[in-house]
Amino acid sequence: MPPHLLKLVADVIKLSSREQPADAVLREELRAARGLSRADGAQVSRGVFAYFRWLGWLHQSQPLPKQVSLSLELSRRFANDPTSFPNDELLARVLPSWIHDEISITTDLVRALQAEPRLWLRARPGQGRGLAAELGSCEPFGGGPLADILEYRGNQDLFRTETFQQGQFELQDISSQVVGLLCAPNSGETWWDACAGEGGKTLHLSDLMQNKGLIWATDRAQWRLQKLKRRAARARVFNFRTVLWDGSATLPTRTKFDGILVDAPCSGMGTWQRNPHARWTTSVNDVRELGVLQKELLANVAPATKPGGKLIYSVCTLTQSETVDVVEDFERRFPNFQRSDLCNPLMSQAPPVASFSLLPKESGGNGMFVAAWIRKP
Repeated sequence: MPPHLLKLVADVIKLSSREQPADAVLREELRAARGLSRADGAQVSRGVFAYFRWLGWLHQSQPLPKQVSLSLELSRRFANDPTSFPNDELLARVLPSWIHDEISITTDLVRALQAEPRLWLRARPGQGRGLAAELGSCEPFGGGPLADILEYRGNQDLFRTETFQQGQFELQDISSQVVGLLCAPNSGETWWDACAGEGGKTLHLSDLMQNKGLIWATDRAQWRLQKLKRRAARARVFNFRTVLWDGSATLPTRTKFDGILVDAPCSGMGTWQRNPHARWTTSVNDVRELGVLQKELLANVAPATKPGGKLIYSVCTLTQSETVDVVEDFERRFPNFQRSDLCNPLMSQAPPVASFSLLPKESGGNGMFVAAWIRKP
């Protein structure tokens, strides 16, 4: 890596902290840097994430540029031959020690978290194969609705393509797309995306509903809802309304919904492949505090579900406090909801279950947990 790019990587690392996540610092520093090409920016990003991905192998007494160079070499070695790293060494160095209290760590999971993340696109319904042919370097995940899930392996700036500007696809992780498919909303229904964020799942629900019916999209941050609106305008999605909601028992509407999606705030452990800095800034206390929040979110939205309506819970994490514990708490408190069987669309032979975890090794994307209930008549 050229010295001026190596210095920029080191600057990003030094500025990164729990309060200032590396991905946010990286965006700001790349925006402020002058004269960088797109390829330069990609090199800097790779250097920053390699450093945090291989932090357990680095000696902090060494100069930071030397540590970055070593982390890039470790990344290349792993990409060429993952088995060159002994299993016990990976298990000991890749993740913080507290994680073992929350999940059983396997070698497969660790290897998946150390791999370079893959880039997934979501085409408009029925347009996947045509989009793949137009963009090139694209491959549909499977047949049927899975043909609209594309893995992109090229190097063009997708945000600048005319196809993206026309709203023909979104950049969305495969596991996130699975959540929308499991919601399976019908055209004309009324849904609530309770923790909508910047709107990735709202847009997917709208596509599945053929832009008909109504989606309430709520979040506690106005700036996220503003970004959702901009994304929706580009995608020509109109069957939604945005409302601020702080997650409390005071609901934003008295409407009863055919379906509610609670894609709750979480520790993001399932995204540690894509965001390795978070491995070292997240604590077990964060995980358990988020578990309390998730339980309250489900309890607050449950009464807004119509009799016979669906309630879907999803988090991009795999910790017990945010998955199994949340499900068990909800079912104790709300016996008027019964489990709804889900079929993992990525694994056609898997039997229906009321909840399951999508593992990075199986999906090629983020780790995700999903559970579903039906409100009894």
